[in-house]
Amino acid sequence: MTPAINDLERAGIAFSVHEYERGDDLHDFGLEAAAKLGLDPDQVFKTLLVTVDGDQAVAIVPVSTKLALKAVGRALAAKRVEMCDPAVAERITGYVRGGISPFGQKKRLPTVVDEMATVFDVIYVSGGKRGLDIGVAPGDLIDHLDAVVADIAVG
Repeated sequence: MTPAINDLERAGIAFSVHEYERGDDLHDFGLEAAAKLGLDPDQVFKTLLVTVDGDQAVAIVPVSTKLALKAVGRALAAKRVEMCDPAVAERITGYVRGGISPFGQKKRLPTVVDEMATVFDVIYVSGGKRGLDIGVAPGDLIDHLDAVVADIAVG
């Protein structure tokens, strides 16, 4: 069990667990997950931490895209947005890079989910460790995280 799975169970949210064998490459964790699980990369989402006007926030976008920082700023009414230092992201969330889940983080952070999530019945996000994804209804993710939905992905 990971904190993400515990969080979903406590909240009574339906989810599915998908494990896969991780490769040695420490890049493109999300694309690797999509390929290993045989899923559409538009349906697998990566959880990224950003620094927004000095504080951290979470951005969730399809692994097939890149994050549009200015769009996150607009969604959160912020002036300055940049990617969070990976060491800070790990410390704040309690997860390692490539295994950061939007669920079960040490502290609930403002969250923005790309609008593409809403076109699927199920999306897949990290389950809290490398090689583990969770399938969850986007509405449940959005409601549970009190997330803002916005067009924050490019490409």
